[in-house]
Amino acid sequence: MKESVGNPLHLKSVNHISLICASVEESMNFYQNVLGFFPIRRPGSFNFDGAWLFGYGIGIHLLRAEDPENLPRKTEINPKDSHISFQCESMGAVEKKLKEMDIDYVRAMVEEGGIQVDQLFFHDPDGFMIEICNCDSLPVVPLAGEMVRSCSRVNLQMMQQQIQVVQQ
Repeated sequence: MKESVGNPLHLKSVNHISLICASVEESMNFYQNVLGFFPIRRPGSFNFDGAWLFGYGIGIHLLRAEDPENLPRKTEINPKDSHISFQCESMGAVEKKLKEMDIDYVRAMVEEGGIQVDQLFFHDPDGFMIEICNCDSLPVVPLAGEMVRSCSRVNLQMMQQQIQVVQQ
């Protein structure tokens, strides 16, 4: 089998993100009602509490902490902390909804080559950070080569196909 230079492990996509939580029920409510994920079947052979949710092409796997009382919780919203980011259609609508839901958030902005990207950061019930952005307007520019695309999934797939053609 020929080794794939640009994809040595032959990856296809992100499958899921696992998150430790103090309360599976509270976290499920957050991921369903705030972010729009929906619950999916989880293997019955697991001998620990948890839940699986799916949305936007990825899964969120919630795992109940073994010692939920001592789970470290972050309170400060720091955009430089570990997080998962979602693109949205309207930053204004997201900010309005976060205010309606009484969810604390921090605004940030990135500017590159005259293109402005707005970001909103907030925590899930256990302090894991979520980013919502309009980053689709920021081009993805590989350090090698000259292809420039936006970071939308369609353009990413096109870019991957072009890279595969070039490598063959």
